[in-house]
Amino acid sequence: MITRKIAEQIKKSLAFFPAVGIVGPRQVGKTTLSMQLQGQLSKDSLYLDLELDSDRFKLSRAEWFLSQHTDKCVIIDEVQRMPELFPLLRALIDQKREPARFILLGSASPDMIRHSSESLAGRIAYFELMPFGYPEVADSMTTTDHWLKGGFPDACLAPSLEYTWEWHRQFVRSFIERDLGVLGIEVNPVLFERLLRMLGHVHGGQQNISELSNSLGVSAATISRYLDILEGSFLINRLQPWFANIGKRLVKSPKIYIRDSGLLHYLLFVQSFEQLQVTPRIGASWEGYVIEEIRRATAGRGQLFYYRTQGGAEMDLLWETNAGKKIGIEIKYAVQPTPSRGFYQSAADLQPDAQYIIVPEGEMWSYSEGISVVGLEGFLMLDV
Repeated sequence: MITRKIAEQIKKSLAFFPAVGIVGPRQVGKTTLSMQLQGQLSKDSLYLDLELDSDRFKLSRAEWFLSQHTDKCVIIDEVQRMPELFPLLRALIDQKREPARFILLGSASPDMIRHSSESLAGRIAYFELMPFGYPEVADSMTTTDHWLKGGFPDACLAPSLEYTWEWHRQFVRSFIERDLGVLGIEVNPVLFERLLRMLGHVHGGQQNISELSNSLGVSAATISRYLDILEGSFLINRLQPWFANIGKRLVKSPKIYIRDSGLLHYLLFVQSFEQLQVTPRIGASWEGYVIEEIRRATAGRGQLFYYRTQGGAEMDLLWETNAGKKIGIEIKYAVQPTPSRGFYQSAADLQPDAQYIIVPEGEMWSYSEGISVVGLEGFLMLDV
């Protein structure tokens, strides 16, 4: 059993908040984690899975049923299937406000679950559970294996790459044909999969809705809606540009990344490390993988942006910490990296407190004054 790093944070919140929400894509281990937490609670618990007709029937008279279990922690899995529960949960919490009344598991972001944010504001702590990050599986695989296969548990731990890619195929098919329908979201399945595959090829590039619209022959409004769905389902991330009035003309469009590297490689038809080595998308793949790993490692400790001017100066990642520091990051898939001219220009504009070039592996060493080169694993362990 692989221990999820976020588990301790969730346990701390259960000691204070009446409700805790654990959201993330399907098949990421939310149910498994809730079962682990269930065995560590200081009170009895009740588990309900809204994908089971029997449990949905129990909640057909939800107020009466839940009122019989006010002494328990009630775990509701796939809560997005019954968004009408949220106002009732708020009322029940207000009647008896104590920690760990409810654990809510969902495969959609709070913004996609109607009324959830508004109904439970101040009563719930949300946590995002994503596929395994590298530090969680470092004892059982290399960075290369994790990057290639991605972090979805069944795909990551599959006994062969053949099973890994078949898992991703079934995941995409189920997501488009079944999961979106459960949320009441109607999409054109063929068009939606074409967009998803196209995003694989523009992964790491700036969002250009009109270009995607023209390529797929649909309206810009449809593309925007589909992108919102993918982001709300935790499959893509739109990295926002850093912006301030510094006398430069700055790019203001977000960059789009497929969040899980294994899913990206499936969309690119990359089925082995040898194929990954020769694909023209290897640099973008590595960049997205590093950004997602840093995103998890820095959660709650600041914000991530990219920086780019109209003149071409660019910094792959800018981490603004809660303490007000700026950390400039260049991401290179190279053993002997050379910072780009745009990176130096960006550093001159931003004046970061520290600068790092992140490469696949290796101990940290000084490239020049103010710039350190470090392997991804080493960077994730730094106390910045």
